[in-house]
Amino acid sequence: MIGLGSATRVYLAAGATDMRKGFDGLYGMARDRLGIDPLSGHLFVFCNGRRNRLKVLYWGGSGLWICSKRLEKGRFSWPAQGDDQGRGWDRVKPIAQEGMVPERNGGKKRRKS
Repeated sequence: MIGLGSATRVYLAAGATDMRKGFDGLYGMARDRLGIDPLSGHLFVFCNGRRNRLKVLYWGGSGLWICSKRLEKGRFSWPAQGDDQGRGWDRVKPIAQEGMVPERNGGKKRRKS
């Protein structure tokens, strides 16, 4: 289980990331591109070019975690290259509601079951 405190920040790596990257590649991107120590206990979120996959890198105290999400339909709204930003954990809820919620690709509405 990932325990996140009030001081935990979420850093979004703006632009596209190659989702073939694993622990070492994402660690290097967080360190070099965002300029933050990946062992800090903060979350580092990466998105692919099609904006249908996310990876989250997290240091859990004894090792790195990578969590991933793939959308079957829709895309994530994601900041463009050069808009790298960190957010405090208390500000993640608006990101989750607005910035990382899948966009619908028009067309059919889903029926509620």
